[in-house]
Amino acid sequence: MTHDGTMLAVEGVVAGYGRVQVLHGVSVQVRRREIVTLNGPNGAGKTTLLNAIMGVVTPRNGQIRLLDRDLVGVGPERMVHLGVGYVPERRQIFASMTVLDNLWLGAYHRLGREEKRYILQEMERVFTIFPVLRERERQVAGTLSGGQQQMLALGRALMAKPDLLLLDEPSLGLAPLVVAEIMRVIAELRRGGMTVLLVEQNAKAALAIADRGYVMEGGRIALEGRAQELLADERVQRAYLGGRGRGARTENP
Repeated sequence: MTHDGTMLAVEGVVAGYGRVQVLHGVSVQVRRREIVTLNGPNGAGKTTLLNAIMGVVTPRNGQIRLLDRDLVGVGPERMVHLGVGYVPERRQIFASMTVLDNLWLGAYHRLGREEKRYILQEMERVFTIFPVLRERERQVAGTLSGGQQQMLALGRALMAKPDLLLLDEPSLGLAPLVVAEIMRVIAELRRGGMTVLLVEQNAKAALAIADRGYVMEGGRIALEGRAQELLADERVQRAYLGGRGRGARTENP
């Protein structure tokens, strides 16, 4: 591990798709047992940054390091072996399979390498975190509610026993009570030792549980700081929290 406890270090990353450059020299750090948020409007480059970290997109410039390992050029499957879990936007569960089968797939890289009882212990932990998944373990995943599907996507990622969890818009399309539950679980995971990089447009909910945050605009880091400082920042309030006084706006009217 790096001397300052940094688990993930993104330095000057330039990336995009084809000829379109999306990220313009982005730098982000996540230390062990932190929740760090990435906030910003649609099109800011948040998902592209996660794709670059996971190896879905290869950076054109810059460095990405996990502990002391260079991640540039490492593919998504290898990232799972290195202890990185990823819950993509819109969940991407296997809708035609049961809840149980989705969870087993989350542990696919552990099968044959570990005794089955250790994998079952992890499944029991997931069921303890999300009791509804135990109740519906034989149910076809596509018939779950949106909130239950998000819990399944999180549970599937946890089955891989990651040290670092990347979450892309986990509150998207969910009712406020479900959002609150998802955020509570993320905070609880951090208390249990998990490190989390959380991409979230719901800045208020994300910053309320985070240690630090970054605000992205136009493929660049526009603001960064401790979560409570960003919550109190007038620019963040106006742009992402509804603001106070004149000129206040919300990101999604």
